[in-house]
Amino acid sequence: MIRRLTLKKIEELAGRKGVRRIAVENFLFSADLTMGFSIHMANLDLDTKLYRWNAATRNAIATGLRKMYGR
Repeated sequence: MIRRLTLKKIEELAGRKGVRRIAVENFLFSADLTMGFSIHMANLDLDTKLYRWNAATRNAIATGLRKMYGR
């Protein structure tokens, strides 16, 4: 079951050390709930390369996605 993350949870993820806050907030706030987990992860991989996000940013977003999907 997919569910939106709370503002508090997204802020926790975005506030981690070394994370690009705006990237985490934008990605997780705008996540399309009609898309599957694997599509979100593929988009994350593409965006990570395109925007040159660091590992901390990618990991924060991935953690958020896993929480959204109950994984």
